[in-house]
Amino acid sequence: MSFKRLDPEDFVVSSDSITAACWTNNNPTLTQFFTDPGQLAGSSGNYYINVYQTASSNVDAEVQFAIAYGNQYGYGGEYYNNIAPGYTPTKTVYGQYRSLVLGDENSNFVFGGTTSDDFFAISVERSKYKESIFPGSLNLTLSDGTNTIQITDNSRNITTQTFLDSGRVFDLVSGSNGLAVTSAPFAGVAAGYTPSGSYGWLLPDIGTIILNPRALALPFASGGISLVVDTTPNSPSTNPATLLTAISDGASFSLNSQETITSDFIFVRSRNAEFNYSTNPSFISGSNGSVLYDSFINAPQTYVTTVGLYNDSNELLAVAKLSRPLLKDFTKESLVRVKLDF
Repeated sequence: MSFKRLDPEDFVVSSDSITAACWTNNNPTLTQFFTDPGQLAGSSGNYYINVYQTASSNVDAEVQFAIAYGNQYGYGGEYYNNIAPGYTPTKTVYGQYRSLVLGDENSNFVFGGTTSDDFFAISVERSKYKESIFPGSLNLTLSDGTNTIQITDNSRNITTQTFLDSGRVFDLVSGSNGLAVTSAPFAGVAAGYTPSGSYGWLLPDIGTIILNPRALALPFASGGISLVVDTTPNSPSTNPATLLTAISDGASFSLNSQETITSDFIFVRSRNAEFNYSTNPSFISGSNGSVLYDSFINAPQTYVTTVGLYNDSNELLAVAKLSRPLLKDFTKESLVRVKLDF
């Protein structure tokens, strides 16, 4: 074993962006959607629903995303207490997302120029989207049983990114793979948008999709699917289940994750005069430390098999194994590149 102190120029840091399918088993598209009957039977099922890729009772079932409904005035939800009208779970959901996304309790959700008092929120499971959602990968098909629309983000249609308190934000439009349709299905409205603005927002940095109920509730000829939103005061909400039905009938939800992998490259150099002798018992005598073979005195040969990285306290931090032993003598130099991902 021989040691050598590394120089500052032997270290290089590199970052790579990695994309992958969001869903379990690297499935690029969800076509079936399952819920937990126990959750639906409880009071929380009226306001948010966890969605699985298979029956929730199966051992391999994993939450893929959750659906919630928020309303600024608390409509579509039961009062917490009848002496405090208007305070409902839907109002709480609205306030939570307003603080998270907008960072201002006095701001409103404005989708493509249209202010909305309510929204649907699709929150992707944190372990699925990793660092962020990859813009341009969203393809969500919704159906009302008769008509179908496909929604994507407009990341490929814009040249300047917009930011909210939660990070990047993209409008949701009709189209696919981050590109809006080239012409509107109705006159007088920008391509991919509806008369009620955009279909919502993609918030990739927090793994959230916000849907605009006004756009979804339009007649199909105007870009919607006639999605009926319940805004009855002091009434249990069925809205998350309504959106899930539209997603299930559309039977296609594609999404990719994105994460930055930082790699630390360490270049370990052995020059011609270095690492040619060994303390291995096959090389030297254990009794007096002399070289066992006279031919190795002036022309030694060693084989490099392992590179160990130590700190200044002589503690082993990492080990790199070579794929095959590397011959080393006075006529040869070697360069081993060690890659640490974190």
